Amino acid sequence: MSSIILASQSPRRKQLLEWAEINFEVIVKATDESYPLGLAAEEVAVHIAREKALAVQAFAQVAYHAQHQKEIIIAADTVVVLGETIIGKPTSREDAIAILTSLSGKVHRVITGVVMLHGQKEVAFADITKVWFHKLTQAQIEFYLDKYQPYDKAGAYGIQDWIGVVGIKAIEGDFYNVMGLPVSRVVQQLQLLQN
Repeated sequence: MSSIILASQSPRRKQLLEWAEINFEVIVKATDESYPLGLAAEEVAVHIAREKALAVQAFAQVAYHAQHQKEIIIAADTVVVLGETIIGKPTSREDAIAILTSLSGKVHRVITGVVMLHGQKEVAFADITKVWFHKLTQAQIEFYLDKYQPYDKAGAYGIQDWIGVVGIKAIEGDFYNVMGLPVSRVVQQLQLLQN
């Protein structure tokens, strides 16, 4: 059985793999999250995830030598897309207010790019979920930001938070993808990689 490394410091991704009863360790290496111009949003998420996976793979090869030739590395990156605009993590409270105001009353896409490395093999995919927000009031937005501090989240919100309960009208696709990892698809790919 291969050992599994999650190349992410996201507590949500960690929680989702734990819920799936997967044994893994977390190793994170700093990576550049910029991307080449002209990539589609799906390609952006996969590109950044690949950079994270490759950085951890290079570290594991040096740190663990032959012991870690059988590991499977899972890396992911989530982007929020409104129209054709990619929305990252907010840089300030004002930026978060502007982001949530722009999402209010509209539909957007949440795209998580996943890259899984197993030796020379790579599995890469992007999972897309559409999310419809109710119209949010300024008071709701400010309450959410002040209480939940979603500054580490793409799109300035977490679907599992209060805003998801009161602010989201509907979703089309995988709920857990919006949390940061399409975990059922990851589990299916893990089974294929380990066979």
